[in-house]
Amino acid sequence: MVAYTYDFSLVVAAVFVSFMAAFTGLALTKGISQLPINARKTLVVMSAFVLGGGIWSMHFVAMLAMDFPIAIFYDTLLTLGSALIAILLVGLALLLMHFRTRSPGNMVAAGILLGSGIIAMHFLGINGMRGCLPVFELPGKIIAIILAAVMGVAAVWVAYGKRTKQNIVAGTLVFGLSVVVVHFSAMYWTGFLPQPAPEAMTASLENSTLAIIVTLAAFVICGTFLLSAVTFIAPGAGAAETPQPGGEPDPLPETADAAAQPTAAAAPPNGAAPIRYDPVEVRIPYERHKKTYFISSDAIAAVRAEGRYTYLYAENEKLFCPWSISEAEKRLPASQFHRTHRSYLVNILHVTSFERRKDKAACLFEAFAHLPAVPVSRTRIDPLREALGL
Repeated sequence: MVAYTYDFSLVVAAVFVSFMAAFTGLALTKGISQLPINARKTLVVMSAFVLGGGIWSMHFVAMLAMDFPIAIFYDTLLTLGSALIAILLVGLALLLMHFRTRSPGNMVAAGILLGSGIIAMHFLGINGMRGCLPVFELPGKIIAIILAAVMGVAAVWVAYGKRTKQNIVAGTLVFGLSVVVVHFSAMYWTGFLPQPAPEAMTASLENSTLAIIVTLAAFVICGTFLLSAVTFIAPGAGAAETPQPGGEPDPLPETADAAAQPTAAAAPPNGAAPIRYDPVEVRIPYERHKKTYFISSDAIAAVRAEGRYTYLYAENEKLFCPWSISEAEKRLPASQFHRTHRSYLVNILHVTSFERRKDKAACLFEAFAHLPAVPVSRTRIDPLREALGL
């Protein structure tokens, strides 16, 4: 076996890279469930690049910390492919969290995907080594895989159990630690044999070239970390996302029928007396598995037109309704449901914030993570503001 030593300053740097990437990726996703779908997609992609790139950077900073008595270089295709697989699997985990219901099953699946990204990146990256041949012990492989899955699930559960600042910081610690623990656990059961130089050399990266690439990646992570940290700690950042500053909704229940009943008052600013409503509950039909069910209008945040039919946005799911948008407007109580756009009716008792955008506006719904910002047409802004008590 080839003996090696560690440069502990680079080991420490690898740990810092892991934690900075973990914080940046999780902070970027904070509050994005309230954004329009295109903005949400962009931030999920950015976060996947940061988290996946952080896993990759941590691994190769730690590999550069290993001092071998022989020349070491890396296969270019496997080295870059290991970054790609980490980004892809982390991205799939984020898609589950931000485009699907955050049910326990989906959170476990996302955590396993996250752990798979860590372990797959590690073994693919280390198999790209040239100059010596890594040899893995089976117990070490099994332990590393189990650690990756368990710590990945723990990271998702902590970071997404509640979307408060405290949970994001705690999720950062768990995710950052998981990358470090999985890497060094796998390395503990990995040996290296001398490898004769092949006659036909494939495209490869020397340690010096790899160091430059990893340093550039670390600079990008550091820069985005600083930008995310400034936004994260800014006074009032994210205050409109939830009744508790900086948070997002708790995990959503499994059925729309379990939705919490809304309050019957909208509180205008400046201490004015709230406008009281006496909503009339209407049973709205929706169809599923060739059956027709009914849901209370109080549990619906918005109705969106879809051709001759509509979709109902309940607390954790979108339901198909046979009514047209015109019929829904006619049947639902006018004191509660207001037309904001040719395609939308909103329940003002569920509106948690109103945002003016030049000659247009939007309504946001904090407890309905799957419902993007609902547009408000220019001609409907004033009636809606009056209904909201603004």
